[in-house]
Amino acid sequence: MMHFILRTFQFVAILGCLASSAYYLICLWSAAAFLRRRHALGRKDTSVLLPPVSILKPLKGTDPDIYESFRSHCLQDYPEYEIIFGVSDPADPAIASVEQLQREFPSRAIRLVVSQNQLGANVKVSNLEQMLQAARYQHLVVNDSDIRVERNYLRRVLLPLADEHVGMVTCLYRGVAASTFGSRLEALGISTDFCAGVLVARQLEGGLRFGLGSTLAFRRSDLERIGGFHSIVDYLADDYELGRRIAALGMQVVLSEVVVETHLPAYDLRGFVAHQLRWARGVRDARTGGYIGLVSTYGLMWALLNLIAAHAAPWSWALLGAIGLLRFAVALAVGKFVLQDDHLLKNLWLLPVRDLIAVAVWIASFTGHTVTWRGDRFELENGRLIRIAP
Repeated sequence: MMHFILRTFQFVAILGCLASSAYYLICLWSAAAFLRRRHALGRKDTSVLLPPVSILKPLKGTDPDIYESFRSHCLQDYPEYEIIFGVSDPADPAIASVEQLQREFPSRAIRLVVSQNQLGANVKVSNLEQMLQAARYQHLVVNDSDIRVERNYLRRVLLPLADEHVGMVTCLYRGVAASTFGSRLEALGISTDFCAGVLVARQLEGGLRFGLGSTLAFRRSDLERIGGFHSIVDYLADDYELGRRIAALGMQVVLSEVVVETHLPAYDLRGFVAHQLRWARGVRDARTGGYIGLVSTYGLMWALLNLIAAHAAPWSWALLGAIGLLRFAVALAVGKFVLQDDHLLKNLWLLPVRDLIAVAVWIASFTGHTVTWRGDRFELENGRLIRIAP
């Protein structure tokens, strides 16, 4: 009986190795397709459509290097745009950075909206709904408070919206880690796992069906067609919901060739795991089927389990080596070449550690429905946030 159980365990581990190897090959294919498209788009004229645009940046508290992130939006090579910041607390410390920005760039249209009402559980979306009332333009760009961009960001991101069939443009991003161990693991996960999954989804689904909070560019008219920000004010994964609902209109969600940057907090290991768990439970609720399927992508875990089941037979070591080579190839293809992450190589030795922690987080994500976000605790129910009383 024990022999049968062991053989079954080994069979499952080998299937996992095959599935993850196939996934890694698809990652490489998807990265190559993205790079070819970026090369082609790099030769396109970006002045074809330059509509005026409102940038909406909801804030709560400060982020690492937040002022430089704000400042990058004021240096855009773009003829007409405004930046609207929004807070829910008139004493929010991020306000000081907005006021400093207004002093440095007096000719820029920079406004601050203090949202008087909390319209739902997601304070960020509640702010966006009230900030929208101050926006003058029909084209909107929403991105997270910690996003830093290059000078041609608006030109490149707005370009696909010249096509009336495109309803949203979103962007990949790379993380710049602080010196802590947890922060380095977070940056490594973004560059070698998360963005690889986005590229695979784009390639296999013929486009995206979701958005990323790093950039959401869309038309106000399409936002109104899905019920406005108010319709998602109780959802945790608001960026996902916006993209999903615009895609449901029959419109394309385009992944821009632009890669933006975020400077990560100085997570300790516990903070890193807590952040990953919140993200994991949010994705589990939003894309349950795809999230469960992630178990087939954990190649190093399956190869190690097979090594144990095979009693470290020489062929199981060879399989572990082959899986490891494929995993590191994906990390380099996506992190180094697609995201142009200059810090990837010095953190690459941590990849096995990060991947095994990801397995533990995946398992833990099924043990509950609570998440902690910006200091508040919520229960997740079909993607919606239900505040837990302190």
